[in-house]
Formats: sequence, C-alpha cells, structure tokens
Amino acid sequence: MENETLPTIAITTGDPAGIGPEVVLKALADRELFNTARWLVIGDAAILSMVGKQIGLEPPNCIVQDSAQISAEWSCDKTARQLVETAQVCLLDLRQLEPSQFAVGKLNAVCGRAALEYVRMATQLCLDGQAAAMVTAPLNKEAVSLTGQNFTGHTEFIADLSEAAESRMLLVNDRLRVIHVSTHCSLRNACELDAPRILRTIQLGNEALESLGFDQPRIAVCGLNPHAGENGLFGTEDLERIVPAIQAAQHMGMVCEGPFPADTIFIQAVRGAYDLVVAMYHDQGHVPMKLLDFENTINVSLGLPIIRTSVDHGTAFDIAGKNQADPSSMKAAMKLAVTISQNRRKEDFASV
Repeated sequence: MENETLPTIAITTGDPAGIGPEVVLKALADRELFNTARWLVIGDAAILSMVGKQIGLEPPNCIVQDSAQISAEWSCDKTARQLVETAQVCLLDLRQLEPSQFAVGKLNAVCGRAALEYVRMATQLCLDGQAAAMVTAPLNKEAVSLTGQNFTGHTEFIADLSEAAESRMLLVNDRLRVIHVSTHCSLRNACELDAPRILRTIQLGNEALESLGFDQPRIAVCGLNPHAGENGLFGTEDLERIVPAIQAAQHMGMVCEGPFPADTIFIQAVRGAYDLVVAMYHDQGHVPMKLLDFENTINVSLGLPIIRTSVDHGTAFDIAGKNQADPSSMKAAMKLAVTISQNRRKEDFASV
C-alpha cells in the first residue's frame, strides 16, 4: 500500500505507571502491523525511552512537540517535514511528566493527569481530521479520580469531549461481538432499563456490524433476570421493557431475537447462531467475552463522531516494568482501527 493512502491512527500510551507504554512499543515492533497505517503515538518521550530500555525496543525516533506540526497529509513544519513524511511512526511528545515523578506499578495522580491529556489530545486530533481513528492504551480510573476529574471511563470521557449525545461499548474478538446497554454504573442502576435505550443499543450494534462487513447481522438480546424472567416469574423487566425494544427493532427491519437467558445465549452465538449479543449490563457481557479470549478481545466505542478502539484490559500494575505484558489486545485494537477507518472511507466515497 502506498504511504499516502495509509490512514493516520493516533495511539495513546495510557497510564505511564502501567503496561500501556510497553504494549504500545511491543505492538509497533510487529512489522506486518507497522505497515498498515501511519502511527501517531501520543505520550511522553522520556517515558517511552525508559520503557524501551527496559524491554529492549527503540521508541519512535520521529518526535514532534506541537500538534500543529502534524497534518492530515502526515507532514510537519519545514524543519521536520522530511523526517515525518518518511516515518511510519511519529511520537507527539506532550511532556507531561518525567520518570522521576512516579514509581512504576504504583497509583499516582500525576500519571492519571498525564493519561487524560493523552486522550484529550488524541480526541482533538480525530475531531480536527488530523487522525482517522484513535487507539487507547489502559489508564487507571482511580489515578484519574485523584486529579479531581469526574471520570467513569474512556468512552464516557471521549463522549463529553466530542459532545456526543450517546455512547455504547462494543466488545469484539474473532469469535463473538457483544454490545452493552449499560456499562460503568452500579448494578442497581443498570437494572433500571428502558425500552428506548435498549432499542438504540440494538441499532448502534447493527450499524457497527454492518460497518465491519456483516450483511444483516443476526442479533440476540439477553434478558435481565434469571431465565429471562421466565414469563414474569422472576421479574417483569424482560416482558415490559426488553420485548418492546426487540419488537421495535424487528419492525425496523433488523434481524433481532430474544430476550434469551444469558447463561445459554452466548454458547449459541459462539457456535454461529448469532453475530452479535446485546448484554444488559457490564459483567453480563464482559465475563463471557474475557473467558472466551482475554488476550484478543478489544473495545470499540459506538455513538461517537470519531473512531476509537481500545485494549480490553487494565493497567496491570502488578507486572508493569517487568517486560511481561502481552501486546495481543493492543495489536488487535490497532488492526481493527485500521479496518474501520478504511471501511468508513469507502462509505464516504460511495456517498459522494
């Protein structure tokens, strides 16, 4: 593929005290992946240099310190233009902190603040059209909360930055895809279902799978209660709130069935009966996906005006700095970001 046709993908390096910088460098060492896009790493040069020495990998040697130097054509100002145009990976050094300011593997507000700034910059680059998509390494919600920021997750934070009216989380691996009606809220609040939100979740999931190449995705909807309520014996939410949403989706032409007991529908979907499962809450969808393929499951944010994929693991403070982190999820997230951005570009051309 010619360089000028490659999408520019922004990658945040996550919490500096976690495994984010490590999995980013390891993923970029994959030469097959390396040549599928122009990768704009967003982080701190000092941190990546430290991590690179620990794991025996070179950090990007193309470094800029101002987002104004990066354009959609992958060029910089005159002093850096030649370097950036020929580079496949470039680092946008935000100079948020130095290694002396924190301990690897330990919770720290300064790391939480830096990780948020990486996400903020990547989001803005996508909104400005300077990046076709963004891939996020893990940050730590507790570290972010120490900064005073009201933060519940990447998806919600990016939704606020981009002024998106809604957002949903889609989990993807090679064998299954799951979208959630609710994610980062208490189980008590998650049980307060309403049919319009369930219907909109089904719609967003259907649209997402179509963008991934599925023709008329087959969608299964989980029930909320044990045995999907057993016709009201174990709760009426399934009959009163989930069924109307499914019926509305069917009337709109979507291939949608349910509600199904959550303890059996995932097995049927993995065996090929369905392309997408709609989970009612966080753990209902996350547990089966992580059991199925923890290393290669990735997160896609839906409902946003930009493309964002992410690893589906945390900062793993217990192994940070030990060269033990597996980059599989990061590589999968990067590959999917390329696929979605290329498909989106084809759709844009087709609509002209």
